[in-house]
Amino acid sequence: MASTPAYDEIADWYEEVFLGKQPPDQDPHGIRRILRDLLGEGTGHCLEVGCGTGAYAGEVRGLGWTPVGVDLSTGMLRHARGRLPVVRADAERLPVPDGQLPAVACVMVHTDMPGYAAVVKEVARVLRPGGVFAHVGVHPCFCGWFADRADPEAAVIRPGYLDRLWTKASWTTEGVRDKVGAMHWPLSDLMRMFTDAGLVFERLAEGNGPTPLVLGVRLRKPLATP
Repeated sequence: MASTPAYDEIADWYEEVFLGKQPPDQDPHGIRRILRDLLGEGTGHCLEVGCGTGAYAGEVRGLGWTPVGVDLSTGMLRHARGRLPVVRADAERLPVPDGQLPAVACVMVHTDMPGYAAVVKEVARVLRPGGVFAHVGVHPCFCGWFADRADPEAAVIRPGYLDRLWTKASWTTEGVRDKVGAMHWPLSDLMRMFTDAGLVFERLAEGNGPTPLVLGVRLRKPLATP
């Protein structure tokens, strides 16, 4: 998660401009819908890893959970504090004891974390047996430095999908990737991170539109065997 503090430099822009043009009552990419569907209703604490400005705390709270956020960017957390309890920490070293949480969510942040495989292992560590992990992120197949999404009806996929790299290359200057950079992994790599952490797939969900921007995965930590 070494690059995340770069968000300190764009935190105000992210809150006021990037999120400001996405009214909370609208969900053009299906992010909020997928989060609600995959996380599901529950009680107790749900840790949002890479919570940013806390933009999705309302969805988590509306499902009955008590949201708690962790992020490495002090600038982003400055905006998040009015939306949920937060702590500044590295997602690869979560300040949570083993097996304590019934739920964890990562929403639109895995490309900000070059060590996401380590983050997923931390998620598995802090989840209690039977706990749920909701991963909601950019769709590896249709969103990346190789994907031109200038036409909302048809993404143009150029060579590069199989390249595993960090880059600021982007088809637009109005997003986040060109400002702080992003990591890309093919879908197979992302799925392997989950299984290598010992998590079990329950279901997948994809975002809105003909070429979805979002891919969500619901996973569960297996129950302890007697």
